[in-house]
Amino acid sequence: MANEMESQARKTCTSIFDAATYILPDAIFALTEEYHKDRYPKKVNLGQGTYRDAFGNPWVLPSVQTGREKLASQGLNHEYLPILGHEKFRLEATKLALGDQLFASLRDQVAVCQSVSGTGALHLAGLLLRRGCKERPTVIIPTPTWSNHRQVFSSLGFDCHPFSYYDEAKKRIDWECYLDTLKRARSGSVVILHACAHNPTGFDPTREKWIEIGCVVKNRGLFPLFDAAYLGFNSGSIDDDAFSIRHFTALGIEVGVCLSFAKNMGLYGERVGCLFIVSQNVAIARNVQSVLEMLQRSEISNPPAYGSKIVATILEDEALRRMWYEDLRTMSLRIKSMRQALYEHLIQAGAPGLWEHLIQQTGMFGFLGLPLETVNRLKERHHIYMASNSRISIAGLNPNNVQYVAESIAKCLKSSTI
Repeated sequence: MANEMESQARKTCTSIFDAATYILPDAIFALTEEYHKDRYPKKVNLGQGTYRDAFGNPWVLPSVQTGREKLASQGLNHEYLPILGHEKFRLEATKLALGDQLFASLRDQVAVCQSVSGTGALHLAGLLLRRGCKERPTVIIPTPTWSNHRQVFSSLGFDCHPFSYYDEAKKRIDWECYLDTLKRARSGSVVILHACAHNPTGFDPTREKWIEIGCVVKNRGLFPLFDAAYLGFNSGSIDDDAFSIRHFTALGIEVGVCLSFAKNMGLYGERVGCLFIVSQNVAIARNVQSVLEMLQRSEISNPPAYGSKIVATILEDEALRRMWYEDLRTMSLRIKSMRQALYEHLIQAGAPGLWEHLIQQTGMFGFLGLPLETVNRLKERHHIYMASNSRISIAGLNPNNVQYVAESIAKCLKSSTI
């Protein structure tokens, strides 16, 4: 009798989570999970954006390995960091992005908070904008873009306004739509900018175009929020990859920068990043810093320590920093060589279509422009895993699989045209 009553109670009792509906898994992480379960010996993972060496293995950067050894020799502890994060990391990371001269001139106008990598930095920026603005601004986001951009800001209640960033027919940035959107944007709107290595298209503005964009942003009174996940990783040069950030800051406007060291130091799982805001004056910087501290305390109390200690150790040691610069060149050059190899193998295999856009792109990702039907066929028949929009991680290519990938793409495209 008691069991029947309990069973009936369970049937009639409502859950506090009745309004929760099932949400599909994140597409890229689900794709990676599917790849891991695949037993096919020639399978290729071109989905997740993680660097691999020439043999397809994860690579611990020599500078990071040496930094870890130096940290260990000094004696590690597991004490809490301050709420705002590791002080030397915050200082060196901001200086890295702005450059020594610009940082020195604006140091007192900068508010900075360590974050849980780049995603955490974007979320902190959203929380700050939601609390610190008199009216909640519209967030202008390029399409296509990294999926988390819209997800982070829409989850915080922002009205996200997309605009066409990429012209599929011409296989280039859609400049007309880009500039027109900014020129028509309401003053105070937030515009999300990829500092370099645009994800997923691989197409970045030239320096001349960045200057033009900066002029519009300043004249319209927009707030530029940079997602800087690939500084140094894109071209092998921090100075080249940070040009957009430094130019906008030098214009005398307020700027937000979300930094991540997942890609450029290979510290994916350590979740090392920061958000810094270059504000109008010292008083605003002090207020923003205090808000960031409060937000951090309420969200995660204080950030993880180990990864930030590694970054700080590398950046404040001249010899380790030079070693890291060499690591950046190693990674960027290998990715560039794989991009060229894929292009050449596609041509040799007679893949239908034009492929010059592949070698015009930069950074970790390539945007192939394949139809979804072809993407699905590549996975089902050839065990090649890529995002549904045919974005591929160039770092997933190596001398052992690049020809196979190119020939498989050619086969699928040819069969679809018959």
